[in-house]
Amino acid sequence: MSFCYCQEYTVAQPNSPKGSLVGSFLGRPIHETITARNMTYVFDRIARYIDGEFPLDQLGKEEVLIRPGLIYRPAR
Repeated sequence: MSFCYCQEYTVAQPNSPKGSLVGSFLGRPIHETITARNMTYVFDRIARYIDGEFPLDQLGKEEVLIRPGLIYRPAR
């Protein structure tokens, strides 16, 4: 897994997927949660794909975008 990002967002390489599988997207598993930088992130939604890319303006603060277009938010 790898992240797509810009400087405004908290971004890190995920340490490991956690939790159960909640589905798949483009042949890749969607994990319920992942961990990165000692934080847990929860799967939130599939990103919009426009003109060959995933626009980063669809991310909220502290959300991360993981290829192939999965948006995770911090677990509360």
